[in-house]
Amino acid sequence: MTGPVHNHVNFPEELTISPLLPHDTYSTSDFWNKRQLAFGAEAQREGIETYGIAGRVWEAAYLMTSYIDHPSTWQFDPPLIDKHLHKRVFLELGSGTGIVAAKIAQAVALSGRDLVIATDLPEVCSLLEKNLFITPKGDSANTQVTLVRPLSWGSYDHAINIARELKLVDDPSGHEHGCITHIICSDLVYFPELLAPLLRTLLHLTSPPSVSIFESQPRIIMSYKIRSLSKETPFWSAFGLWFSFEPVIARKIDANNSLSGWQRFGSDIEGDGDLAFIFVARRRPESLNWTIPSEDIDLLGGVGARGTCDKKSDETFETLLLMSIGE
Repeated sequence: MTGPVHNHVNFPEELTISPLLPHDTYSTSDFWNKRQLAFGAEAQREGIETYGIAGRVWEAAYLMTSYIDHPSTWQFDPPLIDKHLHKRVFLELGSGTGIVAAKIAQAVALSGRDLVIATDLPEVCSLLEKNLFITPKGDSANTQVTLVRPLSWGSYDHAINIARELKLVDDPSGHEHGCITHIICSDLVYFPELLAPLLRTLLHLTSPPSVSIFESQPRIIMSYKIRSLSKETPFWSAFGLWFSFEPVIARKIDANNSLSGWQRFGSDIEGDGDLAFIFVARRRPESLNWTIPSEDIDLLGGVGARGTCDKKSDETFETLLLMSIGE
């Protein structure tokens, strides 16, 4: 049995967390019932003991699973799945237990062309392999559409290794093997020390050779629960300089076949008063010509953005937050 993987990232001081089971609104019972061995309470308890925070399913992950697979009475703008794409490559950062990657793999399993790449720290990949390659009773195996790879945030080598595996380094057209079409991030904006490495990895994955020079930029899907605005806002202030982003909105069809009005998807996800969002983002085309600063403090401070060396910030997140107050 794998021994405890204790590091300062997944085992912060005074760590006290317990398994989180799904809220009815944000999970489908069929998927959950089939995946108890991987994501149920006992599996999470064992995962937390061995892998720390990576072994727990977090609130915004359940929100993301509802966006991926939802009742037919729900409509989203934009929808997650781009049905017009010939091949879709979903790369998830900080996959943890793998519940979101498993949900995506289930959703795209009918197409042999598609690929899901679940990533996390090297020491967490064993948890992903265990959870993702369990084939629940009644499900077809999804191992042919799912890969597990190490990707430490801020590591250019890890990002470029994935690009090499997709053959984007030797085949920059991406035509033969496909390129990354979606980058999935669930509940990743939390520790201040990880904000700059996370942004740096997003820049790595949206810069050549990770992206094809002939294809559109990957769509970044980020589910996010607000926990500490003072600690988390610096990420969004820097992120908005390099990426344009907007919240996912949703509406429902009622019993009379009438459509409700569009509303932001994700407010107050567990009834605790905390706001949550799903953001859809793309790299700003002009930013591909900007120099990414090597120092984390400069990256979060906006140095290099807009082609200048002065510090700056973007206000998109603050604007969206103000619009969400009182919803």
